[in-house]
Amino acid sequence: MMRKLALALALVAGLHVAAHAADRRNVLFIAVDDLNHWVAYTGRNPQAKTPNIDRLSKMGVSFTNAHCTAPACNPSRASLMSGMRPGTTGCYLNGQKWTDYIKEGVGLNHHFRKCGYTTVAMGKIYHSHGNSGYASGWDEYPELPVSSGGGAQKYWGFHEPLPLDLKDEDLGDWHTIDYCIGKLQKEHDKPFFVACGLIKPHLPWAVPRKYYDMFPLESIQLPPHIKNDLDDVPPAGVKMAKPTGDHARFLKSGRWKAAIQSYLATCAYVDMNLGRLLDALDACKYKDNTVIVLWGDHGWHLGEKEHWRKFALWEEATRAPLIWVAPDVAKPGSVCHKPVDFLSIYPTLCDLAGVPTPAHVEGKSIRPLLVDPDAEWDGVAVTTHGYKNHAVRTDRWRYIRYADGSEELYDHDSDQYEYKNLAADPALADIKAELAERLPSRNASFDRKSVTNKSKPKKK
Repeated sequence: MMRKLALALALVAGLHVAAHAADRRNVLFIAVDDLNHWVAYTGRNPQAKTPNIDRLSKMGVSFTNAHCTAPACNPSRASLMSGMRPGTTGCYLNGQKWTDYIKEGVGLNHHFRKCGYTTVAMGKIYHSHGNSGYASGWDEYPELPVSSGGGAQKYWGFHEPLPLDLKDEDLGDWHTIDYCIGKLQKEHDKPFFVACGLIKPHLPWAVPRKYYDMFPLESIQLPPHIKNDLDDVPPAGVKMAKPTGDHARFLKSGRWKAAIQSYLATCAYVDMNLGRLLDALDACKYKDNTVIVLWGDHGWHLGEKEHWRKFALWEEATRAPLIWVAPDVAKPGSVCHKPVDFLSIYPTLCDLAGVPTPAHVEGKSIRPLLVDPDAEWDGVAVTTHGYKNHAVRTDRWRYIRYADGSEELYDHDSDQYEYKNLAADPALADIKAELAERLPSRNASFDRKSVTNKSKPKKK
């Protein structure tokens, strides 16, 4: 009799847990590799054609002042997915194996799985293409069936012309979208966390010709830039910019506009795929109970400040799209200009899904800004690149302090492209001091020898 009672109580408890889980919101988690703020809703580059990102933007709240916590794939994703800053974990560079710095079980996907979610993914979520990192965090994570680049060499479309004629389905992102569409169409008996990791616009910039045709080369405009922009930048910043590298090569080859065309074309390919995913969401029964978050893992320079790629602490390297769709919470079609960084994603998803936020998570939920994009907000965006190199971004200022103590300060009210470094102006000493108080207090020690030849940062 006692055994039957115990079994009955266990069954009731299990049904209660299942019912509670069934009431939770699903999550569609969209990560886009190397997608900077050249999307139409930000207004940063009028040449951009991203109608489906704009379509998603109209469904929720879009952030114009959102920044990565690290301007490189590996530390950015490790920070976002763990909820901890690079200075807390010690994961600073692409060449580090992030699992050496972040223990198993703390990841965003692990947490949602522990809370009763089915967690599935395809593509690039952590710093790997089609690799789960810790397999225990996923119910399913299949490998991509084709290469992410369709057989292209890394610099095709970048420093070299693209000799390939590709089809949409030749690229890995097409198959990632197919997989995620299948998950949206499936019957679920538990809430789901579907992670869609799009690899473009990461190099190589190899996509079908039709996307290049959308941006005729003769119509391409270079991004705003000035001569000698690095003259007032301290040596630590110039070292990050590497003006004698990519930029010097583009000036010599004359391929600057061609590279802009390639990037815009590759972003258009990403946008097409996002449209396929949104169509599937519109047609599925889970649409009204699914939270969507789309983020680019960091920015990307295309010649501004004589710099290319990420790996720097200026606006172009840190700023990226962030869009939230949360039915009955986020105000559709709203734009928020408050400064936020991607450490907010973990706690905000927990908040919206109704699951507890783990104690180790350092960011705070931005739910108040989803309800009212103009709400009072005292947060800032903080980015770290390497050991003790940090940037603080407010609604007006960008303050950079390098490990050697050198500084940069830019006033975005009058200088959105950060041409004039004001750090030496004594009249702004109080501003600098105020911003310095927002720098990370934790800077985990870093031994460069930990970046072994085997895991040495690849030139990306």
